[in-house]
Amino acid sequence: MSYLKFDKELMINLEYSLYRNVLRTNRRGAYQNTSISGCNTTKYQGLLVMPVPYMDDENHLILSSFDETVVQHGAEFNLGIHRYADDNYSPKGHKYIREFNCDSVPKTIYRIGGVILSKEIMFSSKENRLMIRYTLLDAHSPTTIRFKPFLAFRKISQLTHENDQVDRSYRVVENGISTCMYFGYPELFMQFNKTPEFMYHPDWYRGIEYLQDLQSGDTFQEDLYVPGTFEMSIGKGEEIIFSAGDILVDTANLAKEFDLEIYSRTPRSNFYNCLKNSSHQFKYMPGKEDQYLLAGYPWFKVRARDQFIALPGCTLAVDKAPDFVKTMDTAIPHLRNFMADKPSKSFLKEIEDPDVLLWVVWALQQYWREYKESFIVKYSAFLFEIIDYILEGKHPNLAYRQEEGLLSTYGREVAVSWMNAMQDGRPVIPRSGFLVEFNALWYNALKFAEEIARETGAMAEAEALEGRARLAGNSFTEIFLNSAGYLYDYVDDYHKDLNVRPNMIFAVSLPYSPLERGQKKSVIDFVTKELLTACGIRSLSPKSDQFHPHYTGNEREKQQAYFNGMAFPWLLGPYIEAYLNVFHMSGLSLADRIMAEMEGEMQNDCIGSISEFYDPSPPFIAHGGYSFAMSVGELLRAHRIIRSYA
Repeated sequence: MSYLKFDKELMINLEYSLYRNVLRTNRRGAYQNTSISGCNTTKYQGLLVMPVPYMDDENHLILSSFDETVVQHGAEFNLGIHRYADDNYSPKGHKYIREFNCDSVPKTIYRIGGVILSKEIMFSSKENRLMIRYTLLDAHSPTTIRFKPFLAFRKISQLTHENDQVDRSYRVVENGISTCMYFGYPELFMQFNKTPEFMYHPDWYRGIEYLQDLQSGDTFQEDLYVPGTFEMSIGKGEEIIFSAGDILVDTANLAKEFDLEIYSRTPRSNFYNCLKNSSHQFKYMPGKEDQYLLAGYPWFKVRARDQFIALPGCTLAVDKAPDFVKTMDTAIPHLRNFMADKPSKSFLKEIEDPDVLLWVVWALQQYWREYKESFIVKYSAFLFEIIDYILEGKHPNLAYRQEEGLLSTYGREVAVSWMNAMQDGRPVIPRSGFLVEFNALWYNALKFAEEIARETGAMAEAEALEGRARLAGNSFTEIFLNSAGYLYDYVDDYHKDLNVRPNMIFAVSLPYSPLERGQKKSVIDFVTKELLTACGIRSLSPKSDQFHPHYTGNEREKQQAYFNGMAFPWLLGPYIEAYLNVFHMSGLSLADRIMAEMEGEMQNDCIGSISEFYDPSPPFIAHGGYSFAMSVGELLRAHRIIRSYA
């Protein structure tokens, strides 16, 4: 039985199927994404979305959709679906869907009278290219299929409208055509595994709407260009394979290539395999040597903090240690250039954020726990470079306070942590001074460096680090621990932030903690009672006057809500780790229950993946990036931690 399967009743119900989408990617930052009904619901969706590096740093929508029309006895049955004004859908091809599943590749079964047609979508793992395989499973009469491509050639953040700048020319290539709407873009090659008849009839389809953009208050209406239609006959049992990409292919190899791509896929047959597949989709290899992790889809690029938080889960937790090494080895030269105040051209953005180096140390620590000998050879020297850099006060916004032995940052006018929402040029949550997770990470980093120093025989350095860690630990409890039993979120001069936020959980989850067991248990109790939800950890307690129960309203209201209540799945990783650190085997039942609740999200939003954040109150609607690396990575890491207790 398929794990990710949707029957006819669900598929023809647009209130359901329009809000579930499927995502497939390659390792070059390109992707295919649309709702399971086939109707695009945001401007970011399409069949071929890809970066065009020589133009800019954004992704571009090239092929928006590809409509199919089945023709029998002169009767036409259009399988496409588009939304127009006043909630009109035309055509309404979803009514012919009998089943959708994507255990290996997205597969839709259509039934039109006696015709049963299978449609499977494959995104090439190595090229910016989409493939669709159509198989006529049954038909009692001669059957023809007509195909209509809807082109955009635009940035995903923008919309296109009818204009006279379009290059309407095309050229015939093997079993298809190539075309390019605007100068500077790559050609789009549309080819089949058999020769089609192409009927040139350029036209614009005007007023296509994107439902979810409309509902979110974003721009939502555009015109799409159709250069003409392809047509060919298909016999019972025959396969037609369509290829659309930025390179010309040998169409004789399409069938073999499609089968090989399917063979290389891990079936999405359970929760773990879905997360594992999703983790692979964040891998980004813009060149032959470099490797990064994208922060998520559909609009994110590579962000330093996100990469290092997601890295252990997306690599080590799925037994992909070589990917950890390659990603870390790509980043280290750029991190060293940053610490040396040297310019560095890199895809790794926001490297200057003050907690990035602390997350780098944490990620390296995860590698150390599994590959000790390799760590000593490859990374021990770099670890001490980071510690020395921080101790010497060289970071532009991370000061080592010798009196307390802790780290301070200035965040009143700039976002310094993962809670980075901005409004009117200022952080919505101006966390400044001593931040609780920064200093939990710092204490852990000092103890980890001490451990490595002892392992490598650097005893004098180990003793010095032990002393610094002792001072930091004593100061940590003195500054952050309050009489109520939880930790202040930040302390800025005489201001102690009383809000119950999730950042204190790291003082319990990290391998080294400055807290005693009773203090750890008290922190966990607060997080469990006030912040734990079915889809993540709330960013603020509902008891706060600033709490927002839903991510609604205009853009300003959403920015206010973002980190004032929304529930984040990635925080379940440190929460589960903290809970098991304190309660050990007796905590497994809660950990298992949390993972079971998150498994329910496999059939919501982006099926088979986990979104960026959710409403903190029922019905826990997903928001933000609908496939998010930190969410996926930390759930995978939690899965491995739970298994380690078995």
